[in-house]
Amino acid sequence: MGSRDESVPGSVVSLRPANVAVLRPAEQMFDDMLAGWAGQQSSRLLSPVTIRAREGAVRRFAEFCATLPWEWTATDVEEWTAQLLSGPRPKAPSSIRGYQNAVALFCSYLTDSRYGWAEACLEAFGTHPVQVCHEWNTAIHVSDHEARPSVRPLTRMEVQALFDHADDRVDFARTSKRKGWTALFRDATLFKVIYAYGLRRREVAMLDLHDFTRNAAVPEFGAFGVCNVRWGKATRGSQPRRRAVVTVFDWTGPVLAEYVDDVLPRFKVADDAMLWPTERQSRVSGSYIGSRFAEYRDALGLDPVLHPHCLRHSYVTHLIEDGFDPLFVQQQVGHRWGSTTALYTGVSGDYRNSVLRRALDQAFTAPASASADGSEGQQG
Repeated sequence: MGSRDESVPGSVVSLRPANVAVLRPAEQMFDDMLAGWAGQQSSRLLSPVTIRAREGAVRRFAEFCATLPWEWTATDVEEWTAQLLSGPRPKAPSSIRGYQNAVALFCSYLTDSRYGWAEACLEAFGTHPVQVCHEWNTAIHVSDHEARPSVRPLTRMEVQALFDHADDRVDFARTSKRKGWTALFRDATLFKVIYAYGLRRREVAMLDLHDFTRNAAVPEFGAFGVCNVRWGKATRGSQPRRRAVVTVFDWTGPVLAEYVDDVLPRFKVADDAMLWPTERQSRVSGSYIGSRFAEYRDALGLDPVLHPHCLRHSYVTHLIEDGFDPLFVQQQVGHRWGSTTALYTGVSGDYRNSVLRRALDQAFTAPASASADGSEGQQG
């Protein structure tokens, strides 16, 4: 075994002082392991949310096994996965892969000689933890997009109906002098911004006023020429990825300007940079966005599997249909691979038929060099 280094974040020496007796050494060892792992991840500047989610997955695995890390086996992973896939509400492949990844990372941390956990377990329990996750018993991430096939982009008519319904709710509450019309106005604008820039829920929820800037190449969009996304989806536990999304719809600026100038000041929040505040001075949450979308979706009689992320799919689809370059669309939504953008795209039947019609017309239209009697000239 390697030597224990107290200077390494999460090492056993800094967490388990020598000559200190504990009442339940096995349970305390497990808790110390998790605390050390949290420290190691914090040292990598990982998000506290990510750290807590991983710890939760590891604790659930330990509860399923009814054993502690130095007793885990590869068979435990396989049986746990089988349980996650069974029952009336089986977990999605992406969720299972996330759980397995958390256990694999935890085991890698425990078996790293720099942290000293294997040696400590060997001294205390006569055995040590091993890596129980390997390529033959864990799910492989083969695609960035694993949504159910029934989760589709909204048609242009459905998007417009959603926006109209949201606006109607605002108008009714405002004209009848009911409380809450400002929140309804905020939500209507928020959904339009999701679609206007192809944003994820967290990306839109974390927007501030200063995230919008001018685009010198398109001055007609004014102060809302670019949306600078600071909370893009992270990969492999890294910090959130940033990207600049240029405005493409001419209605986006006026919609945002009306909200920012006439409605946002009415919330009177201490943080005047916050774009989507609540009456309690906090930001709207992703779960709130989902529940409000579901309320409007159900009122319109749309498929209950649809959720706010479908507006992002719609954005991609409609830009592709309108002739935007696929690479431009890929960069707008922050995909690393064009294949992911392609999976997001669900072009309509009308669009595909029009493309097919143009292609057939070009293929079968008689060339200009045809003779007057309709016969083709000899090819050289």
